[in-house]
Amino acid sequence: MQVLIVESNKDLGWVWKRHLERSGQSVTLAQSQEEAVDVVCGADLDVIILDVVLEEGSAFAIADYASYHSPRTKVVFVTNTTFFSDGSIFQIAPNACAYLRTATPPEDLALMVEHFGGVRM
Repeated sequence: MQVLIVESNKDLGWVWKRHLERSGQSVTLAQSQEEAVDVVCGADLDVIILDVVLEEGSAFAIADYASYHSPRTKVVFVTNTTFFSDGSIFQIAPNACAYLRTATPPEDLALMVEHFGGVRM
């Protein structure tokens, strides 16, 4: 399974990356919109783990680009804010499949990736 993590906090991104790799996933880590779009262009991704609040760029631009470039790719949004806690993110991003807190344990995140990465439309 091909996974892209887009997370500005490099330490957190590496924790997730290492955990997913131990679960057998092939994982790329990007920290900005530009890096993420480059990966989306060159890979057949199953899942993108995407922080809603990025230091460089827009998470929604990445999700929108992925929806156009690779419509079967699922997006797991993560955040440390309460914004979108009403579920409206699923109306904004048609490829959104989950919305989690950044404090979600890595093993739970890995299970979500396995679940949604195996469901291709």
